[in-house]
Amino acid sequence: MNIGLTGGIACGKSTVSAMLAGRGAALVDADRIAREVVEPGSPVLNRVASRFGQAVLLQDGSLDRKALGRIVFGDEAARKELEALLHPPIRALMRERMEAFEREQPHRLVVVDVPLLFESGLASMFEEVLLVYVPREVQLERLIRRDGLEPAEALKRLEAQLPIDAKRELADNIIDNSGTVEETERQVALFWQRKGLP
Repeated sequence: MNIGLTGGIACGKSTVSAMLAGRGAALVDADRIAREVVEPGSPVLNRVASRFGQAVLLQDGSLDRKALGRIVFGDEAARKELEALLHPPIRALMRERMEAFEREQPHRLVVVDVPLLFESGLASMFEEVLLVYVPREVQLERLIRRDGLEPAEALKRLEAQLPIDAKRELADNIIDNSGTVEETERQVALFWQRKGLP
């Protein structure tokens, strides 16, 4: 069985994916794959730099994520162009890893952690979608604290995603991560049990 794991920015997806992996799930992390495809010297990074300029590269040739973020988070057309460069190679590698796990260990739960699952129209790739949810105000507060952003900058990042309550409507399963770690762990255990996983 495979599931797409998603949530909004600063909702605690990594916490939940670690809990699932701790129970034996195989994890495919779209963010990690996104970093792999833009490693220094990669064709994808070269395309990003030629489109957005050398200012998005650090001295060592790696991607300057903050510089790129400043360009694309305030400009929807630029963000869409970036997504058009990044999404196809990320999806291909994601699908490849997911299928490899399913082939090698057919009885193991495969969890694919995809931050922009709904925004990217990827729900149909998975048997079910599990959403990590926190209310919007908690999301904003956590994002400001976690990334040291100004409220206006944090709000811009939230607005670049589908609202968390809209995602809640689309998900098959929900883990509410607005309480304690223990409460989240209990919900993960319940989800695992309901799926009849060993």
